[in-house]
Amino acid sequence: MTNHSNSLHPPTKQQFATTFRLAGRIGFWVQLALGAVSGISLFFALFSRSVGERTSSPVIGFGIFLAVVGILVLGFRVYWAFRYRLLAKRLQASNPSLHPSKKDIIQVLQIGMIASLVGLLLAFLGAEATVAGVLGKALAQPQGVAVYNPENVIPAMDIFVALANVNMIGAHFFGSINSLWLLNWVDQ
Repeated sequence: MTNHSNSLHPPTKQQFATTFRLAGRIGFWVQLALGAVSGISLFFALFSRSVGERTSSPVIGFGIFLAVVGILVLGFRVYWAFRYRLLAKRLQASNPSLHPSKKDIIQVLQIGMIASLVGLLLAFLGAEATVAGVLGKALAQPQGVAVYNPENVIPAMDIFVALANVNMIGAHFFGSINSLWLLNWVDQ
């Protein structure tokens, strides 16, 4: 057996603050970008239809509802990633009395993790509902025959809802990985 004299040491407060700030910045921008794509997709889905037109199926309507709630949770999560950066600034302050405690940092990371997991669940369920609705319409169409019935056509709106939910899955997944990695690192 070899002796591992170069084993990993717990990070210093400054090392953690620098990493915390960088992870907060990356998490903020990645989640904001994916959230913007989700929001734009959902915007197109909601406002590309005529005002009086209903959703193509109740399943798609449920997918839209979950997408809207997932966007709201993602908005909170983007704010929370920005909060990571603010905590990192406090950790880098020259006055030690301004430094947040390890317990406070762990609590903030846990809240971020929980928000990401809730958003991940909502986006996953929304994507499942949307894809199930699209699949139901596709299976209801006779194969190899031209579709003349407009209610059997799969509208682009349904695809936009699926796209919004899939991008939210990515954003919430990235947020949970970000929080989990920082939580693991601070707990060393």
